Amino acid sequence: MKRIDKHFDVAQEILYLTEKEMKELSPVNILVLGKSGVGKSTLINTIFREKIAATGMGKPVTKHLQKISRKDVPITIYDSRGLELSVEVQKQVQDEVFSLIERHKDTEEEIHLAYYCIQASSSRIEETEIKLIEEISKKIPVIVVLTQSIGEQAKEFHRLLENMNIQAAAIHSVLAKEYIISDDYTVEPFGLTELIQRTFTLLPEELQRSFTNAQRVDIEQKVKSAKSWARRSIVASFGVGFVPIPFSDASLLVPMQVALLAHITAIFGLPIDRASLLGIIAAVGGTTSATVLGRSMVSNAFKFIPGVGTVIGGFISGTTASIVTQALANSYIQVLKLLSEDELMGQESKTDKIVDLMQKEFKKYIQANKNELKKDKDILDTEKISNLEKIAVGRRTINKFIDRIKEKF
Repeated sequence: MKRIDKHFDVAQEILYLTEKEMKELSPVNILVLGKSGVGKSTLINTIFREKIAATGMGKPVTKHLQKISRKDVPITIYDSRGLELSVEVQKQVQDEVFSLIERHKDTEEEIHLAYYCIQASSSRIEETEIKLIEEISKKIPVIVVLTQSIGEQAKEFHRLLENMNIQAAAIHSVLAKEYIISDDYTVEPFGLTELIQRTFTLLPEELQRSFTNAQRVDIEQKVKSAKSWARRSIVASFGVGFVPIPFSDASLLVPMQVALLAHITAIFGLPIDRASLLGIIAAVGGTTSATVLGRSMVSNAFKFIPGVGTVIGGFISGTTASIVTQALANSYIQVLKLLSEDELMGQESKTDKIVDLMQKEFKKYIQANKNELKKDKDILDTEKISNLEKIAVGRRTINKFIDRIKEKF
């Protein structure tokens, strides 16, 4: 593996790789149908990043269909208009919808799923709507979304639709934004996480990562996806050949760590600047220089273990490298989770709070594995075994630890 130059900028490389990964994400294409005023734009802006359905920002693709997308958000929305108008116009809309689906079939612009929005308070669905839903369902999955679902009337309407056995993939009741009833009572948003989760399961596997990036409601899905990828990455990377490596070459860990952080950043889809990344890296590595990042992290990891002190010379085994890299991934995921929660609530994330969380989570994870680290260091520091024997020890310990990664992380 190529040694990285001492002037290598870790934060800048993470940003570069993140941007590269984002460009490689194939967009999820969703068709959104429903009459005007049912809350389609509110639903879209609440679910996805960057308020992609801002008024006037769409591009007409037909007389009654508008294409909506935003740079760096791997989602494209096709918004329908005119379903509340005359029968003739409704027929034109339907023809345009089916033409769109057929025209883009088996292309990069293929329509993957449709939301059919109905305002729950109307408690009414027309026969033409049922027919349209069922016809579209023959071509792509359709989720019927009952918007502004407030009160018993909305619940009764949901039950009615379920009893009608409409041929749709699912029916979901949602309230996209809070509804103020009085000064003393507000109905909080609900149903969006369930809608996201159902959408996720209906998409092709190769598009699920794009959807996870684009949506901003189900933060736990982002955390789960990031942890799953990090687990596979760490197991694959260290399971193949990360036997004890010379401490002077601890920087060999850095390319994998940088790629790991970039991939996690891409999963969350958050805008994060270089200054924030520098603070986050410094919180666990003590430096932004790639040539000593791995060394600093390992040293700091052992500092968190009472009675062990700083690592000087010797070898870093695969177990140690795995634990430290796993701690790095886990703490970074927790930081991005906090940033996502703040962003969803419209709150500003303070840099010192982020850096403090990164360091605390890293320290907590290292301490949870301190017995393994201490055992590893004691074995590798002894002068009674040769370097070849140390490598053998490393191979045995890493195999055991890989099993633990699969179970715990």
